Amino acid sequence: MLPFFLFALTQGIAPVADPAARLLAAMKTSPSGIVFVDPSAPATKKVHLVRQWQGPYCRFQINNAGDEPVRIREVLLFEVEHALPAATKVHGEGFQMLSQTGGTIGALEDLEQFTDRGHYRLPEPEGFRSMHGELELAPPTGRRLLFGYASCKRFDGRFDLAPTLLRGVIDTEGLAIEPGTSWELEELFFDAGDDSGALEEHLAKAIVKHHPRTLAGPAPTGWCSWYAFGAKVTAKDVQANVAVMKRELPELDYVQIDDGYQPHMGDWLDTGPAFGGDVKNVLAEITRTKLKPALWLAPFVADADSKLFRAHPDWFVQDADGKPLRSDTVGFGGWRLGPWYCLDGTHPAVQAHFEQLFGTLREKWGVAYFKLDALYWGAIHGGRFHDPSATRIEAYRRGMEAIRRGAGDAFVLGCNQPMWASLGLIDGARTSMDVERSFAAFARTGKQNLLRRWMDGRLWWNDPDCALLAPGPSEDEVSFHAALLAANGGMILSGDDLAKLPPARRAMLKKLATIPSDAQRTSDARFEHHVIAWEGGELHALLNWGDAPLAIPINFEGTRQLRDAWTGAEIGLARGRYTGAPLPPRSGRLIELRAAPSPSKPEAGAPPRTPPKQ
Repeated sequence: MLPFFLFALTQGIAPVADPAARLLAAMKTSPSGIVFVDPSAPATKKVHLVRQWQGPYCRFQINNAGDEPVRIREVLLFEVEHALPAATKVHGEGFQMLSQTGGTIGALEDLEQFTDRGHYRLPEPEGFRSMHGELELAPPTGRRLLFGYASCKRFDGRFDLAPTLLRGVIDTEGLAIEPGTSWELEELFFDAGDDSGALEEHLAKAIVKHHPRTLAGPAPTGWCSWYAFGAKVTAKDVQANVAVMKRELPELDYVQIDDGYQPHMGDWLDTGPAFGGDVKNVLAEITRTKLKPALWLAPFVADADSKLFRAHPDWFVQDADGKPLRSDTVGFGGWRLGPWYCLDGTHPAVQAHFEQLFGTLREKWGVAYFKLDALYWGAIHGGRFHDPSATRIEAYRRGMEAIRRGAGDAFVLGCNQPMWASLGLIDGARTSMDVERSFAAFARTGKQNLLRRWMDGRLWWNDPDCALLAPGPSEDEVSFHAALLAANGGMILSGDDLAKLPPARRAMLKKLATIPSDAQRTSDARFEHHVIAWEGGELHALLNWGDAPLAIPINFEGTRQLRDAWTGAEIGLARGRYTGAPLPPRSGRLIELRAAPSPSKPEAGAPPRTPPKQ
């Protein structure tokens, strides 16, 4: 079957019964235009928008043929009556990591609590819900529709959805296009099909043409201090966990000191007295053990008492009065030591500061992996930049490019990042809000990660947040959490105090850390059955999200040997299908399938003499 866009191009007329083809035709003929800051200005008549469709892609250019600069608020790429039923399922990306939208057109749901429009106070047109970068619509019948932006080099591209309307919009932030110049806008993507995974792969390929991946190699494994010790972590805490890693967990490579060592936000080369040791020396000790040191920073923010802020107030994004912008006046002010002020990535001195800071940490301190948190503040809205012609996307990307120059070959993880603005700039991306030691948090963050799993290994390595396997939640709830992490893939970092982790839970952690990061993962529509396959291996993650027992069958060809992936206990032989005992409520299971014994053994080619253990 031809993809819908090829069908439409070859036939010339889109069949009305197909929502996908109908929408494509409507998008191609819909009004598009420029929203000027001052639409009455005569100079606007010389500014024109050009759009060019090529298959599933559309490119846009604005030309100013006049003699005066003209300010542009935003660009309407298309506006269509989508004619989709209220029961159409929705998934839309947020501007920043902590925002995703789900539900249906008739009943939209926030999948995360720290929303763009609420927590971060990003403007949203009345009567619409805004999604940024990607929007997928799945009608009750017919093909799925995937809208996306294949690039994010200068402008934020969004989709505004209402019960009957859909808009594509580029935010140009009121900037002026100079006379005789042109702007290339972000590339629009639209495709449709029956397979969500295939659509997402198509979008990912379109994205990497504009934003190639930054790093090859396997996803990192390691240990993170945050969930065991929080901001009160000490040098002794780190050293104790390093000892356990060296002695018992060779599968883990990185030791991530996650916040708490620094005296102030912004003073990243200083160590606070509560840490109980010089962080530089602790990093050197980690290197001597042949493990890899990793360090948390929030590079774009500083608190008012930091040496950085006091010494260089002119390095920060400014407010309308020419003073450093308090981030809490336009959005969220920060979770600790706030309100935060935001370094201006367009400022040459800030770029030099980033290069020097990260060059020191990489070359002199030996940091092999940077977790960069609070990256959203590098793309803060409502402020004024040193370069008045720059968008907030450009401010963020210029700052990140300077960080990458300083960090060299170190792994760079983005956290609380602007999602699309980070394309091509980070090696790993957090894909959920913080996990907690409860089933509700395991399920909530797990679903957030699953909805972004298509990005993993294509745009970057996903970071689904830490594995929390220590006692606290029930045995079933921990089994759910661990199986869900296996289903999600990406990075695996332990968030437990390893010295206190029971042997059975360490075995779980070992197994998670040895699943190949490039394994292929597929899921059913309910996210209950996940297949994890690679050359020579196959795992099935079974998840019961509900409050009643649930039987989940596994179907396969031929006869296979099954065993429990966590314990290694043999389940037995099965032919064609295996259905164990129903999973208890809120539980998970990870089952390994292997080739059946050789034909010389009596079990091969015949039903098992003993039924598989239930």
